[in-house]
Amino acid sequence: MTNLRKLLILSIVLALSILNLKYAYATASTHIWAPSTDTQTWGTGHITADVYIPAEENADGSQANTITNTGLTFGMLPFKKLTAEAGFDYKTLYGKLDRYPIYFNTKLAIPEDAFKDTFKYGEFIPAFAVGIYDVGTEIDKINNNVVYLKAAKTLQIKDFSLGRVSLGYFWGNDNLLLDANGDKDANGILAAWERTMSEISDKLWLCVEYQGSKSTYGALNLGFSWKFTPSTSAIIGYEFYNDRKFPDTATIQVDIDF
Repeated sequence: MTNLRKLLILSIVLALSILNLKYAYATASTHIWAPSTDTQTWGTGHITADVYIPAEENADGSQANTITNTGLTFGMLPFKKLTAEAGFDYKTLYGKLDRYPIYFNTKLAIPEDAFKDTFKYGEFIPAFAVGIYDVGTEIDKINNNVVYLKAAKTLQIKDFSLGRVSLGYFWGNDNLLLDANGDKDANGILAAWERTMSEISDKLWLCVEYQGSKSTYGALNLGFSWKFTPSTSAIIGYEFYNDRKFPDTATIQVDIDF
């Protein structure tokens, strides 16, 4: 399937979602690339349809694969101060690994401001999350098993928001998280800045995100999102891989809450 056809299919999905889904308000559980501290709330679900299009060839001159990912996530806990989610992703165009396309994920989190009215300085407590993603079903083939810890806090000067800053760390399966030379590089920092650009529109969101290591997880990510309805948004982003032997990718992501 050509890149143009993939873009057309994704555009059709976006158009249909705008027409048909209008009444959910849950948040996505990632930034552009890596997990955020957000979770789906109890009684809600989230569908994502992502495509990662190579912007250049592989280091050996061969054509890089366009990766597709369709995911489904549900909120798992009916509490305000402790939330959780679980779901799975269906990933394709990984060559022989397409025989095992299902990857599972789960997350436990404390939302920002959860203890604002509980403790004297509760408003200063950031959001926290611990989770695991890309849990594969085939040992030493797709069981990347990336475990992470992350904290996030919205910064303000009086009534002016500076955005939300996130910082964390991850650990993966060092048999599978390798650099382009085949050397193990399975852990690193997680960092992100994000902000809703309300001066322009409450529908516009910007993000700069970084994940460490020189494995295929390690990248600097830049992107923006536009919320078409309260339940439907699209992200356009670009990934600069830390190991420059991996081809950079552009991404288009459609997110639907229900």
